[in-house]
Amino acid sequence: MSQMNRRQALQLLAALGTSGLAAGCGSDSEDPAASSGNPIKIGLIVPGTGPNKVIGEEISNGFQLFLSLNNHQLGGHPATVVTAEEGENAKSGQAAVDRLLKEGVLALTGVVSSAVMLGIRDSVEQARVPLIGSNASPTSLQSVVYIWRTSYVLDEPGRALGQYLRETLPATKRITVIAPDSQSSRDVVDGFRKGYEVNGRRIAAAPILTADIANPGKGTYGAAIGQALHQRPDVIFCHYAGPAAVQFVKQLYDGGYRGPVYAPGFLTEGTVLGELESEDALIEKYGIETALNYSADLNNTANRVFASAYRDTYRASPTTYAMASYDAAQVLDKAIRLVPGNPTSQQVNLALGKIGQIDSPRGPWQFNQPRTPQQKWYLRRVQRDGQLLSNVVINELATLG
Repeated sequence: MSQMNRRQALQLLAALGTSGLAAGCGSDSEDPAASSGNPIKIGLIVPGTGPNKVIGEEISNGFQLFLSLNNHQLGGHPATVVTAEEGENAKSGQAAVDRLLKEGVLALTGVVSSAVMLGIRDSVEQARVPLIGSNASPTSLQSVVYIWRTSYVLDEPGRALGQYLRETLPATKRITVIAPDSQSSRDVVDGFRKGYEVNGRRIAAAPILTADIANPGKGTYGAAIGQALHQRPDVIFCHYAGPAAVQFVKQLYDGGYRGPVYAPGFLTEGTVLGELESEDALIEKYGIETALNYSADLNNTANRVFASAYRDTYRASPTTYAMASYDAAQVLDKAIRLVPGNPTSQQVNLALGKIGQIDSPRGPWQFNQPRTPQQKWYLRRVQRDGQLLSNVVINELATLG
């Protein structure tokens, strides 16, 4: 099926409605309208302001979509979501956790920022309340008992792309790495090196680090891009997201780069491509390819239900952020269902290790020992799909986790 036909099929499903499909896929009960348990509360930690607000909205949308498709229940219990402001640092994240614990939540979910995730680690573990993180997943978050993640570990997209370029790019080609000076970038770049620097392959130049600015100006990256182009790269590997991604790509082309760009999928996720329409000719000619664990055009039953319902509800294509939060709700639904009667947080945490495979919009996955997904990574190419630039899956890269 062509990409255009696939999109038309998803839009048709949205127009027809998804309630019948959702009832068959989101819950194991014969009557999803039946409620046998006491009401429960789930704490959602997301940013409501600042540069990560859009990601926070998508995480909230994904979780709420699962509830709306399953009669606002998790595991047979009426579920209420209590939202707390994540902020941008450990202190604000801790305040969110404290507030939600006082609310008596059964479990926590969300968290966009790696700094927040690392900052709340100890308090979550000490509270013995499970946190199903749906975005932030730094590599240094290890040896946890109550923190699970439905997203990825931050070095994985780099590893998947590094391996791909090692297998497809001639050894004589020069690679330049550009990324913000942040912990998440270090995780991504380290993963890229692990994937690429095998069997004698080496990236000769050190990464070029830019200021870690959420809303950069039109000249923010000029000096770094000039330094990069001085190396005469054949390929650029970078790591940016949101407004920073828009400005980086624009300034990269304005600086004269005419070659392929590779990056984790955050570079072109969400609203970024809509803001790069003026660069579409250069993008289509020279290419931007990204690695991610999800694309809205994946052709499987779970994604047809999820993507069509998301488009119908929010009038936008779903992102990996929304998908991971949808899966966080699905994970909680399955775990709570395994606990008889009215569950405690500790019982839910034990059940999370027994839920097995998840039938996800990204494709089937399951938790590994470190409590992160063992999942497929996809190579996506930015190309025109109808009138709009889209991330179109062109290959499977690797299974990691």
